[in-house]
Amino acid sequence: MDEDQFPQEDIENLVKNAISACLSEFQYQAKLVNNKIHAIVDACLKELQTLNRPFKYIVTCIIMQKNGAGLDTGAALFWDNAKDGLVCIPWENSQMSVVVTVFGTALNVDNLAELD
Repeated sequence: MDEDQFPQEDIENLVKNAISACLSEFQYQAKLVNNKIHAIVDACLKELQTLNRPFKYIVTCIIMQKNGAGLDTGAALFWDNAKDGLVCIPWENSQMSVVVTVFGTALNVDNLAELD
């Protein structure tokens, strides 16, 4: 894979690992959900940095208690389909539904060199 292509498979793996690490033993408690969201997003961002790829990343996380309500998400994007990308990972257990989305927009490396 080219260094400037969106590393979808790598990102899918790191998001799944972050979710598992943060939620594998977690029993849904509304007052702790915000902390879990921040932990997942922070873990993803730290791992994304280790990929050392020329992308700006945006990570979102939704955790919703399972209570019979539906959960839908959507995104509309205007970007370079050849380089930019997104990964959306759903996860659930008996108590909650989780959706983590990572958006990656390619940085123009040539323009970055001019800024130095």
